[in-house]
Amino acid sequence: MTATHTADTTQHETRQALISADSLSKHYGSTIALDQVSVELPRSSIGLLGPNGAGKSTFLRLMLGLSQPTSGELRVFNRDVEQEPMEVRRRIGYMPESDCLATDTTAFDFVRHMAEVSGLPATDARLRAADMLYLCGLDEERYRMIREFSTGMKQRVKLAQALVHDPDLVFLDEPTNGLDPSGHDEMLTLIRRIYDELGIAIVLSSHVLEDIERVCDYVMMIDGGKLIGSGYLSDLMDTQQEITLEIDGDFASFEKAMSARGIEIQNQNGLISISYGDDAVFDAIRDAAVDSGIALRSLAARRTSLEEFYIGVVESHQAEVPD
Repeated sequence: MTATHTADTTQHETRQALISADSLSKHYGSTIALDQVSVELPRSSIGLLGPNGAGKSTFLRLMLGLSQPTSGELRVFNRDVEQEPMEVRRRIGYMPESDCLATDTTAFDFVRHMAEVSGLPATDARLRAADMLYLCGLDEERYRMIREFSTGMKQRVKLAQALVHDPDLVFLDEPTNGLDPSGHDEMLTLIRRIYDELGIAIVLSSHVLEDIERVCDYVMMIDGGKLIGSGYLSDLMDTQQEITLEIDGDFASFEKAMSARGIEIQNQNGLISISYGDDAVFDAIRDAAVDSGIALRSLAARRTSLEEFYIGVVESHQAEVPD
């Protein structure tokens, strides 16, 4: 098992955005895969969220230096990916979505080989390969041929090779694809450990909102090649919390008292809902209840889920797109 990761970054660099894009666009002929994306992503566990075809894979390819932007600038570790691709690649790992493993070799030999390709001496490569296969739960299977592995085991091999050279940042492209519920849960737990325990920043590309919500602290949302939102999950979802109330008394009077305080409420079959972003709403409810002479039978606060927030952002963005 390896010690906690320590990146070879200067104090100045740690204050910079981990990834920054400025008016980044990528066109494939007449198809616009990314359209004027400008964003700064911190050193964190980052979720790259969007439906299939949204531009996630294109953004990953640009960050990896596997494709060149049509226009704009992209920097990783404060280095221009187009101008310094090898310096960026030296410090990143990549777990692709596609099945790209050499099946006629053992897991150990494959991961060791990938470590040597990344520049590690043979002895170090063997030690790192053993460590990463242990971390990924394949210690007892490391000398089996990859062709005998299940889908979940192959995903773990791909993750091990992405980590074997001790990167500062690892890109994970749909890492839970094809996994059964147990394997899915174990993979997400493992990914979270990479950031929490090893200190390696991650970018998790997925269309599965639950995966992003469970693993990531920060999210970047793409739809139709456009950036439609980004920020820390706690900040984004705290802006759309909801209170549900049940009252005894005249609803119209309570509604009027709340409206006088600048708060709109909705009544659905006797259950009142209030969207809010400030805890001062609780004082307003109390005062409005006193002023209107109603009694509060129940009050419950609920934080908006990432799914609800994401759907709202997508619908808002689509409403702004001209027909």
